[in-house]
Amino acid sequence: MAVAPGRGLRQPKAGVANIRGERHYLWRAVDHEGEVLESYVTKKRDKAAALKFLKKAMKRYGSPHIVVTDKCPSYRAAMKVIGNERRQETARHLNNRAENSHLPFRRRERAMSRFRRMRSLQKFVSIHSSVYNHFNFERHINSRIRFKQKRDAALREWRDLLVAWHLLPRENGDRFALV
Repeated sequence: MAVAPGRGLRQPKAGVANIRGERHYLWRAVDHEGEVLESYVTKKRDKAAALKFLKKAMKRYGSPHIVVTDKCPSYRAAMKVIGNERRQETARHLNNRAENSHLPFRRRERAMSRFRRMRSLQKFVSIHSSVYNHFNFERHINSRIRFKQKRDAALREWRDLLVAWHLLPRENGDRFALV
């Protein structure tokens, strides 16, 4: 897959979310920096679901140089169909970045008291990863001054986006009030 510079490693990961007692699987593609690239919710964790998720991620981000996965057989079957079977790696600790990408989502999920519908989970996951990626600055790498500068810049950009969104005309001609 032709990927942006520095984005040669993708780590798809399927997490579990319970909605009304039923298990749903949350698929995620994570780049080498830990940013969530793509999220997808399914009821099954089989070849068809893995294939649909991988095709969706590859259509948007291109074909990766290396795909690090856990040892779920559905990944291998889907990669075989796509033709990326040789690019898959399943070594023991390579998947840690994808495992850690679940933590911010789990914290937020607990605060929201879980989800009631699959559609609301899908909407939340897609928005949450974008917002989290926008405000995550790896505090352990940056100095406190640099961290504050980056955070302030991100907050200014976020406020500009909200103002622009607020000024967009709506279908019924009304504008939404931001509180």
